Amino acid sequence: MKKRYWFSFCLGLLVSCQTLKKEGLKDRFESDFYLGSAVNLAQVTGREPGADSLLTLHFNSITSENGLKWGPVHPKSNEYNFEFGDAFVAIGERMGAFIVGHTLVWHQQTPAWVFQDGEGKFLSRQDLVFRMEEHISEVVGRYKGRIHGWDVVNEAFEDDGTWRKTHWYSLIGEDYIKIAFEKAHEIDPEAALYYNDYNVWKPEKRKAILAMATQLRNQGVRIDGIGMQGHYRLNTPSLEQIEQAILDIHEAGFQVHVTELDIDVLPRPSDSEGADLTINYAASEEWNPYQTGLPKEIEEKLVERYASLFALFQKHADKISRVTFWGLHDGRSWLNNWPVRGRTNYPLLFDRNLKLKEGFVQTPGVK
Repeated sequence: MKKRYWFSFCLGLLVSCQTLKKEGLKDRFESDFYLGSAVNLAQVTGREPGADSLLTLHFNSITSENGLKWGPVHPKSNEYNFEFGDAFVAIGERMGAFIVGHTLVWHQQTPAWVFQDGEGKFLSRQDLVFRMEEHISEVVGRYKGRIHGWDVVNEAFEDDGTWRKTHWYSLIGEDYIKIAFEKAHEIDPEAALYYNDYNVWKPEKRKAILAMATQLRNQGVRIDGIGMQGHYRLNTPSLEQIEQAILDIHEAGFQVHVTELDIDVLPRPSDSEGADLTINYAASEEWNPYQTGLPKEIEEKLVERYASLFALFQKHADKISRVTFWGLHDGRSWLNNWPVRGRTNYPLLFDRNLKLKEGFVQTPGVK
């Protein structure tokens, strides 16, 4: 075994087969930070065999992947669907997990009716604020005291640090974030509240996010932490860029949450980074090279990348509250369809059979 992989073992990310029977990944990082996974409807309702036991063994935090976004939970003005939310909270409580709701206010996966009146015209500022506050009251209120933290607002900034010109921003103004955080805190004063975004490792974007969060905090608004989405690739961003983001968020006085962690191992038809869902290419064999399995040399790079990342996270465990993978296993990863639809991707620790990938399991007899 190469020395760098044995070094990874010493860091505690890679685990032996025998140990895994008794001890999960969460136990290796129990003194450092919560280890979480995003979960879907099939996983929280028991419709996906093996998901429940995998979650219970390896994770002590769960995040709602899609089921509590506006579209699924509030599809029509007079209709709420809490099937996912109720099952999500129930499994989290059985696990004794730190439960995170995602997300209350976002420009995507939000139905068009939210921003329109009965004639299809855009709402006034006052009416949209009322609609947003009503939604937050219903969703947060239903799980008051049971969901421990909320991603209140998601992805409000462009990578260059300018405001994303969403309907929320255009119709309400930049204080829509303040209003959302204030309402969430009013409804559940005990819940932790987070702002969440991708490419926080980019200095311009991070500067804008921290300026916004600091301004709100100075106005007495509760905002506990910044979620820095970990949608990374095998070679980018650099560890130095990620580390600087951790340091800056902590220095500004906010909890650091590594959210939505995964590693895209496939080539892309552009230099698109992060998680902008408006970028999407049609299915193509050219960009789907590993349909029958991940080559060993690529899996080794994946293992090394994760080991390096967790070494960095452990180095700054005093600053990081939670590390959450975006998906339980490869078969359920959103990266199978972004930025190219219909691909076979391998971005997580567990494969499509819910098994820890061979590269993350210590070879018996290695000393």
